[in-house]
Parts: sequence; C-alpha cells; structure tokens
Amino acid sequence: MARFIFITGGVVSSLGKGLASAALGALLQARGYSVRLRKLDPYLNVDPGTMSPFEHGEVFVTDDGAETDLDLGHYERFTGVAARKTDSISSGRIYSNVLEKERRGDYLGKTIQVIPHVTDEIKDFIAIGEDEVDFMLCEIGGTVGDIEGLPFFEAIRQFSQDKPRGQCIFMHLTLLPWIKASGELKTKPTQHSVKELRSIGLAPDILVCRSEGPIPQKEREKLALFCNVRPDAVIAAQDLKSIYEAPLAYHAEGLDQAVLDAFQITPAPRPALDMWEDVADRIYNPEGQVKVAIVGKYTQLEDAYKSIAEALTHGGIANRVKVNIEWVDAEIFDREDPAPHLEGFHAILVPGGFGERGTEGKIKAAQYAREHEVPYLGICLGMQMAVIEAARNVAGIARAGSEEFDHEAGEKRFEPVVYHLKEWVQGSHRVERKLDDDKGGTMRLGAYDATLTEGSRVAGIYGSTQIEERHRHRYEVDVKYREKLEEAGLCFSGMSPDGRLPEIVEWSDHPWFIGVQFHPELKSKPFEPHPLFADFVRAAKETSRLV
Repeated sequence: MARFIFITGGVVSSLGKGLASAALGALLQARGYSVRLRKLDPYLNVDPGTMSPFEHGEVFVTDDGAETDLDLGHYERFTGVAARKTDSISSGRIYSNVLEKERRGDYLGKTIQVIPHVTDEIKDFIAIGEDEVDFMLCEIGGTVGDIEGLPFFEAIRQFSQDKPRGQCIFMHLTLLPWIKASGELKTKPTQHSVKELRSIGLAPDILVCRSEGPIPQKEREKLALFCNVRPDAVIAAQDLKSIYEAPLAYHAEGLDQAVLDAFQITPAPRPALDMWEDVADRIYNPEGQVKVAIVGKYTQLEDAYKSIAEALTHGGIANRVKVNIEWVDAEIFDREDPAPHLEGFHAILVPGGFGERGTEGKIKAAQYAREHEVPYLGICLGMQMAVIEAARNVAGIARAGSEEFDHEAGEKRFEPVVYHLKEWVQGSHRVERKLDDDKGGTMRLGAYDATLTEGSRVAGIYGSTQIEERHRHRYEVDVKYREKLEEAGLCFSGMSPDGRLPEIVEWSDHPWFIGVQFHPELKSKPFEPHPLFADFVRAAKETSRLV
C-alpha cells in the first residue's frame, strides 16, 4: 500500500509546489521506488479547460482526455509517469460529484454537509489506485489560509488519521523573504504559515523554504525550533538557472533523505542520478545557440505556453544547443510587415489558441516561414493557419478561412477550409458534437492514433508510420480540400486511421515546414525529447550555420 506525501504551500502562491513535488517524485524514482503525483485544486471550475490562459496558464491534457492543471505537465516531464483523469481534481468537480449523488438519492435523505460528505469525496479521490505505487504525492493548490482550501486541508487531516501511523507525512513549502533595507532573511512569514497550518490540525514533517540564496545555519535552527520540525528537515530551495537542476539541487539539500527518514525507511537504496546529471550537463554546456520565435497571442504570460517552451528546451538538450525563445505577439502582424520582426530567427513556431484575435498575424508568420525557407512548426491552430495560408496564397482559394471565426463573428465571411468537427471515432465508438454544446470537456481530447505517409518527412522523424498523440480542439482541416492543396505542394502526410481527419501537413519542397493538429509538446521530457521538437531544433541549428 502506498505511502502518502501531502504537499502544501504558505505565505504566497507561485513558489513552485508543483516543481518541488515533481523533483521529489524523480528523486524517489531514482532510488528505485514507483510514484504517482496528484493535484487537488480549490477553485470552483470543474476543470481548467474553460479558463483563459491569462487566468491559469496552459491546460495540460492527459492520454485519457482530462483537461488538467499545468503542474501535471511538470509531474510527467520529471517522472515519465503518464498522468490520468484520476490525478487532477478541483472543488468544482468534488461539489459536482456530491450534488449528483444527492440528486440520485445516494445519501438516503441525509443533510449534505462539507464534513463528512465533501471531505469523504476528497478522501475517496486521494485513495484511488493507492495499491499501485510505493509513494503517492498529493499537492494541494493555493496557500494555507485560503477559505476555499479548508475542505482539502480537513480531508487530508482526516485521511492521515484513517491510515496507520507513519503512512502519511506533510511537506510545507514557504517563502523566506530577503529584506534588502535591513539585510536580513526573515523567518517570521514561515512561522506564521506553519502556525496557521497547525491551527487546522496539520503539522509539517518537512519544511521547504524558497529563498534567493543559502539559508544560514542560525535561521535553519530557528525555523526548526519555532516550527517544530527536525533541523535536517529544513530544506533550502534556492532559485535555479534551470528547473531541470531541481532534482540534483533538492538531493544536495537532503530532501529525499528527509522524506525517507520521516517514513523511517532505513537503510534506503542510494539514488541513481546519472540521467539528471547528463541533462544538467547538456543544459549548462551547450555547443551552440539557436533563436526561435513563438508567434502567439498569449505571449504576455509565458505559462500559457509552458509545455511548448519546455519541449523546445528538450529539443535543445537532444541537440546540445541552447534554445533562446522570443515571444512575438501575433497581433503586431495585423498592422505591420512581419519581416522586420522575424528576420534573424532560426525557426518559427506558431502554437494553438482559440478565437479569431491574432490569427491573421499567425497566417502571415506561416507565409514568411514558407517564402523565406525558415523552419516552421505549427501546432493545432498553428497548423490550421498554415493550411489557410497555403489555400489563399498558393492554391488560389482567396476567401479561405475557418468556420470558427465566422461562428465568433456571427456572419459568413470565409470559405471554411477549417470546419467545426461534429463527429469522430474514439476507440470503438463514434462521438458526436453540436455547435451549441457546453464548452467544457466537449473537444476532441486525449490520445488518438494517426497513420503517416511512407517516405514523408514526419515518418522519417518518428521512425514509424503509426503514432499516438494528444489532441485538444473542436475545429479540423476539411479533408475535401486535400486534393487541391496537395496539387499546390502541401502534403497531407498524417491522417486519422479512417482517413477522414488530417493530422499532419508538410511542404515537401521546404527545408522544414510541418503543421500538426495534435499537441506533441505534452509528451516531451528532458530525458526523452519529443522527436518533432528534437528535429525542429536540429533544423534550426542547421539554419543558424547558414546565416
């Protein structure tokens, strides 16, 4: 049966609980243990799928079609364990489940209350699959003191009491601010955060303290004394140049040993960290640099494209080069020539997105890449914009556009080479959707198979003609335009198994121009870079040598 590690946060949000959880999971794996990581979010949205990227960053999609918090991306990138629907839950989903049960009469007429009904639902979620792994790491979103987080804190308190003694521990992540005026590192915010945690019945076994620099021994001893933890369980989490140094940095601080000590696991296997040492060596000792433009419309918040940025880093690791990313607002190209903004880049990536805003700029970016033979990777909407560009400027379909934009505007302006997907095959059954369906969870979500054309560039990159990739979209390139576009030179090199849905397009006479309907960035890892990103960065590296 699994041992449980509950990770909470205090003082401020965005301290890196997700990264700390992922790094700890990687360290436990390095010692030979199996792990699974979970995220419990207190917000009332059922999932982050309907949130603006400005609100919550990117939406991470699992193989089984769940729209989840971006922290699950960290979990996968660091552990290689594919996340599932049962690894992400929100208050919205919890309350929705409870109310559905109440409507069905499952509670036999009882008064429904936060305790025990909501907390029991949370506890049931935490326990899913507990017999499958050695360690279950559960991260509680938000910070201690948030009113919406109280049911989760109460649930994990109850859960730890329900389990045998020594099967659950608590790790609390806080901030040690540096007060420049007085030249002091202050422990008081952490003391207050732990006091708040203890007031609701939770006592941390391990303190992970974020700081800009080292924590002096005096402050460590003070934290241990006032927060009632062992001195060797006060772990410094300093700012790092790369997140992929985190497993090594946390190991050097003794985090994994502190966890094993808290569980009284002794002697413990020594960690095998060769893989992470190789990753760090490739990041800190590159043999060159490439410059990649990401032309998108959520560029003000880099978390909106978190997995893409990380996948490009992985591509750099594979090619032993540093990838310098520059974020370019697609809306600039609505009113300005893209050439001055895109000259000097070794590759261009156009990511996914929703709505018409910025799409004409993305089309111009695709046109620039095609005409100037700059390596181009279009993802989801980025592929659709490349198809529209080809239709307008090469295949002679002057009014080519997307049905999505006409729906948004409420008037028909385009010839829809991209249309609203109303039905598709998922496994052994057919899925049907209408335009007026609810927005949440109604897209083509999760892993789907694709068949690649023998001899195509993508088949060479993958080394196979059969692949499986994750999707998140409700609009699709219309296959009825395939013949006309292929006559113009745009090859449909990847299709759904039934041949009805285009998955990949490429210009065969271009050095490297590929558009994919799926999201390859979601499956990339530092120790296993996605082949598309590895080859995209390789192409950028070749371009950098020609410039």
